[in-house]
Amino acid sequence: MKSFSQRFIIPLTFGLCMAGPVLSQDVEELEALFWARKDSALTRFSQADADFMTGMIAHHAQALIMSAFAETNGASPVIQTLAARIINAQNDEIQIMQEWLEKRDQPVPHIMIEDNQLMIHGVDHHHDMHMPGMLSSEQLQELEEAKNSEFDRLFLEYMIMHHEGAVHMVHELFNTDGAITGESTYRLASDIQVDQITEIDRMKLMLEELENLN
Repeated sequence: MKSFSQRFIIPLTFGLCMAGPVLSQDVEELEALFWARKDSALTRFSQADADFMTGMIAHHAQALIMSAFAETNGASPVIQTLAARIINAQNDEIQIMQEWLEKRDQPVPHIMIEDNQLMIHGVDHHHDMHMPGMLSSEQLQELEEAKNSEFDRLFLEYMIMHHEGAVHMVHELFNTDGAITGESTYRLASDIQVDQITEIDRMKLMLEELENLN
């Protein structure tokens, strides 16, 4: 007569063998669900978030035009260094914001600068030139025509105004109900604010030194 253990060892082993693939499949499905939910959480956004990214891309693009004048308009070495740093930083942030929009299946603005004219493709044009701190066409022409020390002064005055406009845009985003829905949005907006405020302080000191020389 078979013992209790002998009678159940074969069915039990068979049951475990059958359960193996099932458990493995369950784990894989749960893992896939986890990563899908994580990806979904990372790409959550509000319309205010998307509008901010779209608008800030155009805002940054005008800073590229302003900064490009430095090399050809006889700017001092310190202003040329500042302008080059602004170009590098703004280009990097434009790319980050374009990727942010693309990951969320939102229209992505593509900037084109031709004869110092900014053109935005891929989105509606209500963002183009109506944001805080952005120069009017007359102000942009004035900067383009300025030379040497006059360019330095005007560049600093207008770029301070331009940066203050970007900071205002960040404050508006943070004060909008339902905005800043993801960590990446918060981090990017915060970084823009910190960078702009730091450069505003630096440019105010540079402008003060320039005025003291005159």
